[in-house]
Amino acid sequence: MSATHRALPRPLLVLIAALIALAGAAFTAPAAHADPSTTATGLDAAAEVLKKGPVYVDPRAAAQLPAADAEALAKKIRDAGKPVFVAVLPATDDYPKATVFQDLRTKVGIAGVYVIHRGTEFNAHADRKVMPVAAVRNLTGSVQRSGGDAKTQLNSFVEQADRQAKGREPSSWGDSDSGVSATGLITGGAIVVAGGAGAYALYRRNRKRREERERAELDALRVVVDEDITAFGEELDRLDFSPSEAGADDVMRKDYETALDAYEEAKAKMAAAKVPADVTAVTETLDKGRFALATLAARRTGAPLPERRVPCFFDPRHGPSVRDVEWAPPGAAVRTVPACAADAAKVAAGEEPASRTVTTPDGPQPYWNAGPAYAPWAGGYFGGGLLPGLLVGTMLGGMLTGPAYAASPEAGGPEGGDYTGSDFNTDDFGGGGWGDGGGFG
Repeated sequence: MSATHRALPRPLLVLIAALIALAGAAFTAPAAHADPSTTATGLDAAAEVLKKGPVYVDPRAAAQLPAADAEALAKKIRDAGKPVFVAVLPATDDYPKATVFQDLRTKVGIAGVYVIHRGTEFNAHADRKVMPVAAVRNLTGSVQRSGGDAKTQLNSFVEQADRQAKGREPSSWGDSDSGVSATGLITGGAIVVAGGAGAYALYRRNRKRREERERAELDALRVVVDEDITAFGEELDRLDFSPSEAGADDVMRKDYETALDAYEEAKAKMAAAKVPADVTAVTETLDKGRFALATLAARRTGAPLPERRVPCFFDPRHGPSVRDVEWAPPGAAVRTVPACAADAAKVAAGEEPASRTVTTPDGPQPYWNAGPAYAPWAGGYFGGGLLPGLLVGTMLGGMLTGPAYAASPEAGGPEGGDYTGSDFNTDDFGGGGWGDGGGFG
């Protein structure tokens, strides 16, 4: 092997080989454009474009999302590297309202999040393993209620979907920019190599951006979680339980052992966390430990054992909630939230409980108003789909039912970005309150 070959990273060599193969086909095959701006219309045309790039705009709906905005949206999706497909369509019979999502997903044949702006309506669908149905429903509802034009709604949805969606961009998108013809890059051997180097550089740059963003989010989460772990350790000290104390039995000792193990496990998991999603397992562990402490405290005093409930909504450090109360965040609708005894009493007295605050660029904010970066932290406390729609109308909004919040590791279906053709379970492809087949119902 030559010195030149030894100097090239393996991913670059793979890309160059693929581009050389594509170059050979380019002289006999028609150009495969991924440009969202096209003269072709109908589901077949939309599917062909979406196989090669993340955005399709029907020319009859071009006023809804002009070419420059479509390109910018496509770049945003490509930079995130997630399988998010956007179609801007007119409200016409060739895009049947009742089945447009199912039909488009069938023709594209790739697992992902599908976002459609049809006429004046906005909606979304996703394969369950890419984004849970409840997450899509809540996020879609939040975007719909916020209003705005197609550009505003699509960008709002995509920004959050890029954070929540599982999987990676389809291999069929390649590494070229969304609006560039694949064959346009291939005019000779030298350009093939240059194109491979450029594609590899783009891949590295996008990966670096994602890593930097995730690192910043994890650093912010680490501060909050460390405070939670410290507070839990202080609770253990205040309990002042000794396994050998008078009246202690094996059940009490088991509760105490569970709490101690949770404390050590939470510290270890947080120390090992590499990405924001890892934080969910830490707060799940703290929740388990706090319930064990509450159970132990009840056994020692002879009080009724606590019910296994989610933590206090206002501040999970308060431990398990004891009942649900009616509460509304400023400017939003009333909803039912779980509360500890002290916060439930405040709400009953007409007082506003002090919500857990976190640091944001705009200063301290209640966690539910701090944006999607805190979804992994909230997910460990409020996971499992127990609180769907709890925070609609807040910054965190539908994020609490996203993958970082409640994704089941046993969820079925293909991974995001996988090619499935028409072989997918329509029951595992759902979202924002559609009728059968993925309509706008």
